[in-house]
Order: sequence, then C-alpha cells, then structure tokens
Amino acid sequence: MRRVSACSFISLFSRTNQKHKDQDKDKDKLTQRTREAMENPMYNAGNNVEIAVRKANDSNHGCATNIVLNHDFSEGLHLWHPNNCDGFVVSAESAHPEGTSEKLGGNYAVVSNRKECWQGLEQDITARVSPGSTYTVSAHVGVSGPLQGSTDVLATLKLENRGSGTSYLFIGRTSVSKEKWEKLEGTFSLPAMPDRVVFYFEGPSPGVDILIESVVITCSSPSECESVSQRCFDAGDENIILNPKFEDGLNNWSGRGCKIVLHDSMADGKIVPLSGKYFASATERTQNWNGIQQEITGKVQRKLAYDVIAVVRIFGNNVTNSDVRVTLWVQTPNLREQYIGVANAQATDKDWVQLQGKFLLNGSPSKVVIYVEGPPSGTDILLNSLIVKHAEKTPPSPPPVIENPAFGVNIIQNSSLSDGTNGWFPLGNCTLSVATGSPHILPPMARESLGPHEPLSGRYILVTNRTQTWMGPAQMITDRLKLFLTYQVSGWVRIGSGASGPQNVNVALGVDSQWVNGGQVEVNGDGWHEIGGSFRIEKQPSKVMVYVQGPSPGVDLMVAGVQIFPVDRQARFRYLRRQTDQNRKRDVILKFSGVDSSTLLGTMVLVKQTQNTFPLGSCMSRTNIDNEDFVDFFTKNFNWAVFGNELKWYWTEPQQGNFNYNDADEMLALCKSHNIQTRGHCIFWEVINTVQSWIQALNKNDLMTAVQNRLTGLLTRYKGKFMHYDVNNEMLHGSFYQDRLGKDIRANMFKTAHQLDPSALLFVNDYHVEDGCDTRSSPEKYIQHILDLQEQGAPVGGIGIQGHIDSPVGPIVCSALDKLGILGLPIWFTELDVSSINEYVRGDDLEVMLREAFAHPAVDGIMLWGFWELFMSRNNSHLVNAEGDINEAGKRYLALRKEWLSHARGHIDDQGQFQFRGFHGTYTLEIINSSKKVSKTFVVDNGDSPLVVPIDL
Repeated sequence: MRRVSACSFISLFSRTNQKHKDQDKDKDKLTQRTREAMENPMYNAGNNVEIAVRKANDSNHGCATNIVLNHDFSEGLHLWHPNNCDGFVVSAESAHPEGTSEKLGGNYAVVSNRKECWQGLEQDITARVSPGSTYTVSAHVGVSGPLQGSTDVLATLKLENRGSGTSYLFIGRTSVSKEKWEKLEGTFSLPAMPDRVVFYFEGPSPGVDILIESVVITCSSPSECESVSQRCFDAGDENIILNPKFEDGLNNWSGRGCKIVLHDSMADGKIVPLSGKYFASATERTQNWNGIQQEITGKVQRKLAYDVIAVVRIFGNNVTNSDVRVTLWVQTPNLREQYIGVANAQATDKDWVQLQGKFLLNGSPSKVVIYVEGPPSGTDILLNSLIVKHAEKTPPSPPPVIENPAFGVNIIQNSSLSDGTNGWFPLGNCTLSVATGSPHILPPMARESLGPHEPLSGRYILVTNRTQTWMGPAQMITDRLKLFLTYQVSGWVRIGSGASGPQNVNVALGVDSQWVNGGQVEVNGDGWHEIGGSFRIEKQPSKVMVYVQGPSPGVDLMVAGVQIFPVDRQARFRYLRRQTDQNRKRDVILKFSGVDSSTLLGTMVLVKQTQNTFPLGSCMSRTNIDNEDFVDFFTKNFNWAVFGNELKWYWTEPQQGNFNYNDADEMLALCKSHNIQTRGHCIFWEVINTVQSWIQALNKNDLMTAVQNRLTGLLTRYKGKFMHYDVNNEMLHGSFYQDRLGKDIRANMFKTAHQLDPSALLFVNDYHVEDGCDTRSSPEKYIQHILDLQEQGAPVGGIGIQGHIDSPVGPIVCSALDKLGILGLPIWFTELDVSSINEYVRGDDLEVMLREAFAHPAVDGIMLWGFWELFMSRNNSHLVNAEGDINEAGKRYLALRKEWLSHARGHIDDQGQFQFRGFHGTYTLEIINSSKKVSKTFVVDNGDSPLVVPIDL
C-alpha cells in the first residue's frame, strides 16, 4: 500500500484542527478536503484504484465519449479553472520545463504558484454525469519545481449539496517524480446526484507545479458497467490482505495499542507456523482490544460479501484458552465509527485454530481496518495467516428428501409400559418401576396435533432413589429418527412429596455430546402436568438418547405417556387457512348507484387488493439504510419497522451525558418517508449484562434520577412518533432495576411513559413464551407477571412475544396464544426469527409461525427480527442473502404476502350489487362496460357483519 504523502498528512492534521473553526470561510472548507477526499469515498460504489489499473487497457478504456471538455488543452485553459493559484498551457512545440520527460507530444497544462496542497486545476462536470453509472478516469500527470524524490498527484471530485455542505470523493492517485510522466487512473460512481460536481487535480507540496496532459473521463455502457462489476468480483476473489503470511516481515501490519513481533518459532521451538515460514505475535497487550491490524481501505467494496479466515493461537500469562475475535473497524464519511464482529473462536496455547467469518459493508467507508483481538491483557495473540476475499455464492440447499415420514407415529418404544420397563433404562443409579394411576387422556397439545387417539394406558414410570437432578428414565432412539423432520414431544409428569418448592422437569435429548431441549415444565405437588416441546436433528448423529430429568435429588419423578412423533405441517396449514379465512376476512357487498340499475346488470367488476393492513414488519439497523437494495426490499415488503439497537439506552447514552439520537432520527425519517409505522424498542432492559457500566455504578438515588431522565428525554423527543414501546425488556429473565430500585419501579416506568406519551401502546416483551422450553417464561408465568403489573396500576397495553424459536410446532404455539389471549390485550410477535441450515426447512419454520400468528384472533402484528444475511442475531435465519439474492425462505415469505391479498371478478347482479369475501385492507375496483371503464378505491376494515360499500357511478 502506497503511503500518504507528507503534504496529504499535513492536510489531514489541518482538517482535524480546523473542524471547530468558522465553516463559512472558503479557505477553511478547502483545507479540510484532502482528508475527506482520501478517506471518505462518499457516493462511491467502487473506487479501488488497483482494480481500475488492472482493468485499464488504454487511455480511454475502450469507451466512447469523453465527458471532459477541452481534454487535451487544445483551447488553452478554456473551461478549466486554477483553484486559487495560477495556470497556463504549454504547447507541443514549446520547451518543456526542466526535469520533465519530452516523450508526450501534446499540449499540457501547468498549475503553478500553489500555496496549499489542495490547490490545482478543476472543471465543472455536473451536466455530464448521472447517478448509477460507473466512470473511468485516466490522465497523464507530471511535476516540476523544488522536489526531492517523488510526490503524489491526486484526482478528486468535489460534491456540493445545498443544505448539507460539500464533500469530497477520492478517485485515484499516482506517485510522480520530476524525471517522467505517470498515468493516473481510477473510477467513481454517484448513487445520488449532488447539486454540483467538480473534477480536479491536487496533492503535491506547496511550490511544486502540477503538469496535466490529456484528461479522459468516460462512462461505460450498461453492458460495460456490468462487465466492470464482474471484473471487480473476479479481483475480489484474490486475498486483499497484503503480506498475509508475513513472508515480507511485518510490512503492512501494525499493532493496535500494542507491539507486534515477527517469529519463525517460539517457546524453544515448540511453537512453529502451521503453514509458511513465519507468524506474528501481538505482545505487551494491556487491553482485550489490543492486537494486530491491517488497513484495507479502498480494497473492500460496499454491498459485497467477504469471507475471512484467520489462523491463530494464544501464548503466555498462564491462559490456556481464550476467545479470539476478528473485528472490523469502520469509519464513515461523517466520522461515525462502527465495530463489526466478523469471526470468533476459542483459541488455545496448544494448537493453531481457524477463525472463519463473513462481512459486508452497506455504505462507502472512509477508512477500514481489520484486526485480531480478544484475550485478556498480558496474553499474546499469535497470527499465522489472514485471508479476506470476496465470498463465493453458496448454491441453495436442495429440499430434504424424507422417505416415509410416518407423521404422528410415536418413535418411543413401550410408551404404554405394557411390557414393564422394557426399552427403558435408568440414567444413573436411580430405580425404575411401573405404577398405575396416571391420566388416560392424551395431553392437549399432542391431541391438537394427532386428532382422535386411543386412550393412554394409565401406567407410569416411577423413578426413585434419585441422587442427582439428571437422573431419570432414558431410551435410545438413534435409529428411529429422520433428519430434517420436526418432532413434537409430549407426556405427563408429576413429582413425589418432599420437594421444597416447584421443580423443573425437562425432556432432554443427548445428541452425541450435545444437549437438546425437548420441553420443560414447572411442577408442584398438586397433580399431573403436561410437558411439551419440539426438536429437529439436521446433522447425522452417531447416538441419540432421550431422557427425563430435573427435580432435586431425593424427589421422586413420575413419567407417563411419553410420545415423540413427526408432525404433519401441511395438514396443520390446511386447518390454519380455514381459521385465517374466518378471522382475517370479511364479507363485502359493493352497492352501485348513480345510474339506471338495469344498465348495470351484467357489468364486469374487477376487485384487486393493493395492501393488507395487517402489520408485517422487520427489524433494521442504521447501517442497513445505507444499502439501497436493503431499503428497496424493506419498503416494498414491510409496513412496520423496529430498530435493532439504535433506541436502546446503551446506544443513545453509552457514556453518561453523551447522547446519540442521530441514528434513530435518520431511521425514523426513512420510515416516515415511506409511510412505515415504528415500534420503540426498548426504553429499559432488565438483564444486567445489557446495562451500561456507568449505570451499574450509580447509587440508588442517582440511578432513580437517571431512569427518570431516560424516560423524559426519550419520550419527550419522540412523542407521537413511535406507536409502541417495549417499556422494560425481558422482565421474566432479569431484574437489574427491580433489585436496585424496588418492586414498584417496573409499574412506575409504565405510568411515567404513559404520562409522557399517552398515544403509545406500552408493551411487556419476553422470549421463550411460545415454545414450551423455558419455565421462567411460560404462558402462565407471563400472565401472572402482567396481572401483577396491572394490579400496581401499570397501563400495560400489549403483550410482546419475541419469537426466537427453533423447530416450531403449531399446536404448541397456538396453546400459548390461547392462554395469553384471555387477558384481552393485543399480542404481537415482536422479534420473530427461525433457523435452519436448509433454506426449505427454514421456510417451513417461518410459514408455521406466520400462519399460526395470522390465523389467531388475538395476534395483532408480526415483526421479523431482520431478514438480510449478516445483519441478524442468529445464523442461518436470513431470507435474503448478503448480496441481495432472495433465498427459499424469503420466497416463502413473499408467497404468503401474495396469498394474503384478495382478488375477485364477476358481474353486477340484478340488485345492483357485487359480493365477495376478502382480507382487511385497501382495494381498487374497476367497473368495465362497453362504453367506459370506471376506477374506484375502498377500504375493508375489521368487523363481523358484512361491509356494505356504496359505489356512486
């Protein structure tokens, strides 16, 4: 990587020190621009000069039209303007300045009397450029005057916008000495059109003249633009890391807050490179973010995905294993900083390990640095190699082929215990026996899936002599499982006397060495309890064991009617379609008037729904809105939004008194411009590890003041702008504020929020409510929690179910919704996502959740927790791949949106009416007869009785 010239460095320093001075002074603006030009590739979709050089074939790059006027200075400096300096043209016949080559035969311009690095020669090209096109720049440049060695000449764009000031776009640079001319090349593109675009040359130290000959700027045709993009992709297949295996020593590498050292071995030869001859260590580390880094500015392109592979290990400080991370530090054109986690793994001091990850930049950064960090201070990070290259597109996974799925067939042997405990064995030193007296009826959630079913036997396994919580009945089921099938778990459980309080009982699976949750329930001594859950295996295991565990040692456990069976999702979907028709549609009567009814009879009517008013939304982040492809998909396919982090307290006030509302403001503005409603997530978060350290350090009085200030600041600023607020997130899983400020604080948060913004619905919000796998947040616990808040006067306006779910089973989800529905509050899925390595199975999971929610009368809205790869909290949960391709799960979502739009066609009857049944929302109507076509719009809102819509013709 070519170093920045000394003059450029001075300009960088100059901009930093002048940024608080009078911005209206022309000179102050201009002295800032070298840093902006070199580090802020704003508006630029691909300004990698090295790539441009590789693809250049000749001075005009094979393109037709040069947009530079008087490009060869044959008309002197006509249309060119020296920028606060002098200029003149030297003809081909004139003597060349001392120290320059005479090999070029044309006229050239000389820019002299330069007092600042940024002074040079410019031309206004506003009328000859357009957004979305890629432009290639080529020029021959030289220098003359007092110069030792070489200096950089830069090509730059000045982009002027009324109201938002001036920005600078770096195009390219070349190193020039007095002995010869050099070719300067680069590319640029403008996704948005500024008010004025000025192209100019700059760069050398004051007193050094710039020489310019034959400037060419050409726009590729659409096909050529496509070809350029493809060549950029091909270039991206190469490793963009320079000196990736340290074969050139430590060149291009630096320490991030620490020292770096090159090694061929360490620890008396016990540590040697895994590959190559060398590795580097980041040593004398005092912070976990200290490490080894390389700047990759200009080598990564926005909207392209990059794979990252690092080979690392750790050494010293008596640390044998530690988390090691690859992180990207990104500075945006407005100097906002971002940290992007790319990869992480547990590294050891025994072996090299490989970190793998992926990243994508939505916007055009001014600076990008990749670095390795993570271990505690005093521990060295060893890096053997680092690869960053354009990610190959992964072909979509095929739909799984499952022969004879045997839906509804129990895979548990001797479930009825008619053969004693045959097929079962005790896990641990407990004792199994068979007793009678358990329920004969199938548990409700299983009954919903299986339909009519023979009664259970009434026999149960009695587990005694339990000395560990994990002891209970077990059975091997390895050979009876099929990959990618979703299994429902069902059973009855009970505990014996002697328990000190309610006990958790869990159906678990040991899948090789991994624990898989098959369902949990909290049990007390008052009878039998239904336990239910689900699971799916997606990689072939060598051994799978199911077992029931949980109560405290010494507490007897009783287990009856255990069933594990694959669920028939298509059968459930057929049922849900009928429920959807009942709950989300309405009979509509279009009643026509204004003309003779006899002339209307038989007239053709076309009804088309343009929008379903049911809220379907998604999470977004501030960086997402820099990607126009993301914004396009979002605005076309969602009508609600929620911000992933940008409204959370740790984001808006990371340090006490240091506020950041800019991100949320920009996201709100985007949503407003597209008529998208927003949820406010979240005012507070009860889980302690999400609370800023400065808040945790406050005493009780100061914490109470900070809480009040947070409420007042946030809800006053955004009054009327967020339709909902999640007031205190995850109160069933955390208690930071309650522990420090008392039980009343939760209700008081709701009361104060309502006083500050009465128009907003105030929600509780928690996870694992709907899936049967967490006793802390069962529907029963959630109901009691809401009732407790209401009893204290909290104006709870809605119930948020986050919906981070695995292997969903419809009847289990529906059971939770039925229970919560008795409160009469609107229920929203607020953070829905599903995960599977197979896109078709992921689509199935998503369809289960969307259909269950849309069919249930208590559910008023669904928010996805993202949809774009690399910008979601869970792996294998995206609907759109990183570079914008819609995968099978995304296609399923779009198909459901299309299914939930009603269309009808027919003829007006003898009563002057046309009747149909349609989803709630907005419709267009066309009435067509032989003489004319009339268009109308109307809205179908919620209601039980038929909606009569008068249509006056």
